[in-house]
Parts: sequence; C-alpha cells; structure tokens
Amino acid sequence: MVPWEGYVSDETMGTFAPILLYWVYAGGYQLVLHRRPLERYRLHTRAEEDEKNLVGLPAVVRGVLLQQLVQAIVAMILFMVTSDSSTVVVQPPIIIQTFQFLVAMLVMDSWQYFVHRYMHQNKFLYRHIHSQHHRLIVPYAIGALYNHPLEGLLLDTVGGAISFLISGMTPRTSVFFFCFAVLKTVDDHCGLWLPYNIFQHLFQNNTAYHDVHHQLQGSKYNYSQPFFSIWDRILGTHMPYNLVSRKEGGLEARPLRD
Repeated sequence: MVPWEGYVSDETMGTFAPILLYWVYAGGYQLVLHRRPLERYRLHTRAEEDEKNLVGLPAVVRGVLLQQLVQAIVAMILFMVTSDSSTVVVQPPIIIQTFQFLVAMLVMDSWQYFVHRYMHQNKFLYRHIHSQHHRLIVPYAIGALYNHPLEGLLLDTVGGAISFLISGMTPRTSVFFFCFAVLKTVDDHCGLWLPYNIFQHLFQNNTAYHDVHHQLQGSKYNYSQPFFSIWDRILGTHMPYNLVSRKEGGLEARPLRD
C-alpha cells in the first residue's frame, strides 16, 4: 500500500513525482544557499559564483523545464508501451525490489559514465552540447539538470529508461528509484558540504567529488554520476581531492594528482 494508491496510477507518479521532487529539493537548497550561517559550508564563495558562471538563473530554470518536459513525454510513452492495464501488477518481495534497485543504479551509472565521458572527448559534442552544462562552473542545486536538450534526452532520460527496462522493476518501484536518483543528482550539484548530509557520507561520488569535475583541473576526471565512482576508478579517470578551509570562509574541494 502506498499513499497515492486509489488516487493516481503508479505510471503517473513515476512520470511526475521526480519532477515535483526536483523543484522542492532544489528549491529548498536555493533558499538556504545564500544564508549567512551556511557560508562556512559553501564549496565556492558568492563572488566566485557571480564571476565564473556564464549563465543566469532564469535561463537555467528554462533549460531545466525544457528537459523535464521531454522527460515526462518519454516516461509516458515508456509506461504506455510496457504496461498492460488489463493485468494487475503484483509487487515482488522487498529483496527482489532491492536487487532491481541496485541493478538500475549500476546500469544508470554505466550509461551515464560512458556517454558523459564521450561528450568530453568528442570536441564537437563538447563544444555544441555538453559545454552548456559546464557554463555553471560553480554548480548549484537548481542547475543539476541544466543541459542541452539533446544531452538531457541521451544522458538522463534514455539512461533512466534503460535502467528501468533492464532492472525489470515495476512502475511502483520506479517511483522510488527515480525520486532517489533525482535527490542524489540535485545533492551532487548543491554546492554545500553539510555535516549531516547522508548522501555525502554514504557515497564517495558526492557533492565535492562532482565539484572537482566542474573545475578546470578536474574536467577530464570524475565523470561518474550519479551514484558510484566505480568506472572512474577502473578506467583511470578518478581524481582524488582534499577538503580544505578557505581563508575567506567556507571550504574548497582541492584536486590532487594521483
């Protein structure tokens, strides 16, 4: 039994819940990002954000909304093709759902690593497509899905569809998986290193790890997203870092050469 049962279908929740959750979670971060008590947890100063970022917040919001529109259309088509309204879907045991969840995480990580890395290595794709995401040299939560529309389709939307199909999860399980993936992706771009943030403590691939990738020195490293750093470590694109305190306040994820 889930809270939405009897009100909306699992397919509808799988389509729209991650989008709504994105704006709630990222919006919360955006509200607190510039609060003075949190200055000591910032990975970049306000001055850096204003000086280095090449795109303003209104354009970022428009870009994210466009990606989410495409994402919703693809999700509705995917559920329409894979679901049978005449059949009652029975949820598998929790251990099976856990296994499907893990499979989906590994599939999504693999897809995003290789597509992401290729977009950096191919000069045409980087210049005309992936560089849009890197206009945010200083990442922040609302910009987590600020991508070129084609990248958003290939990297995130298709990656999510493949993860869903290969894992064999039900639409109901996918609601939790896609919401979890959204939370993790937003958190990786939040720009804050918070002492009680569960994502930053459970995952080595976290806010500071991805911040290194957005820096010039680390742009050819730390491609892995959104969950694990396995492929970076296996294929030699892992760049370690130290978290150091800034003289002017806050923290810095300082890349280290292997």
